[in-house]
Amino acid sequence: MKLGYALIGLGLLMVASVSHALDVITARVDAVELNDTIESLGTLRAKEAADLTTSITEIISEIRFEDSQRVSAGQVLVTLTNREQLAELASAEASVDEARRQFQRVQDLAQRGQESRAILDQRERELNTALARLQGVEARLSDRLIVAPFDGVLGLRNVSAGSLLTPGTVVTTILDDSVMRVDFSIPERFLALVNPGLSVLARSVAFPGQDFSGKVTGLSNQVDPVTRSFQVRAEIPNEQLKLRPGMLMNVELETQSRQALSVPEEAVLSRGRDHYVFVIEKGDQATVRRRDIELGRRYPGHVEVTAGLEAGESVVIHGGFRLADGDRVTVRAELESGQSLAAILAGMTES
Repeated sequence: MKLGYALIGLGLLMVASVSHALDVITARVDAVELNDTIESLGTLRAKEAADLTTSITEIISEIRFEDSQRVSAGQVLVTLTNREQLAELASAEASVDEARRQFQRVQDLAQRGQESRAILDQRERELNTALARLQGVEARLSDRLIVAPFDGVLGLRNVSAGSLLTPGTVVTTILDDSVMRVDFSIPERFLALVNPGLSVLARSVAFPGQDFSGKVTGLSNQVDPVTRSFQVRAEIPNEQLKLRPGMLMNVELETQSRQALSVPEEAVLSRGRDHYVFVIEKGDQATVRRRDIELGRRYPGHVEVTAGLEAGESVVIHGGFRLADGDRVTVRAELESGQSLAAILAGMTES
């Protein structure tokens, strides 16, 4: 009998507990612009790099550079033995001068009617032949010069004057380190958000606390089917010449902004893999409805909602653990943009 009275009393207590409205704090579902920061690792490479070598076999007569020297495009770095070619050059230049004088003399005579057109054509052919021979000698002579293909910094010298240089032997390397390139991998889910022109920040353990800014210049044309990622290339200006090829860089990429719905993280309740919120339904007496939602990415203090809510709706961010679908509530406060839940609770406590 006593047990029966106890059960009846408990039932009355439960009815009483839901008969009054529960106090809650809410927040609006906002449509905001979000952009994701993606972190990755990449290795630096020079914008341009080349191994300097020759296409002929010849003895080195002179070396005109030092280790790690900065050079300009076209600057002569190594000369190979070229005495024979210099003699051929002098002979070819003399032949051109003579052929040009003969052509001009016959041209003057032909204009006065004192020489035939056939002789003029013959002298013109002789001049063109001499010019072609001169160009061939100059080309063979240029093969005996190793020059810088672009502005840059040289590496270490691998040869000595007087040694025999053969095709494929690397004299030195040259790098254009005014701009550095870094390639890094990004998960394929970000493919639609990454485009050339986006800003990147790179950091190295060699320079703690220093950021190096750059921009995305290109994307690979395919996604790796194994890693489900794609390659992104960025260029980083290197005006102070601190960065060097081969350095490992921590790269942060800011993706393009996108419109999305966002709610404070306190609004989201979870059960297993399911996520839900309590949405305020206004009327004579405000009530709540449980709404299943799908989440996107999480950010400090708020969560992206990809399905289940609409902009402008109000969700419970405090007191939700006590609620059930259809409960009556009293909205004690609504979280404003830039305001913290802790500040609201502190103000309510003081009042």
